[in-house]
Amino acid sequence: MITIRPVSDLRNKFTEIEETVKKGDPVYLTKNGYGSMVVLSLEQYAALTDEIELKLDEADKAAVVDSTRYTEDEVFSRVRGRIHERKTL
Repeated sequence: MITIRPVSDLRNKFTEIEETVKKGDPVYLTKNGYGSMVVLSLEQYAALTDEIELKLDEADKAAVVDSTRYTEDEVFSRVRGRIHERKTL
């Protein structure tokens, strides 16, 4: 179940939010009735970002040995093309 709490609960009910997050459930925080942020455990955050960090490190290493550079338009055009290919599969 999705947990939605007002951002003021970070101050007033931190322990409850911490317990929910430690169970593996994200907590969505609102401010003035609108989404403001999401609180995740470190494990959840790492699961979302570790692979991206590794790929960025690989890209940095590849950039050192290869002088080929692409414009923003070339990169996004290739990404859009790959996304479109996946949608048609």
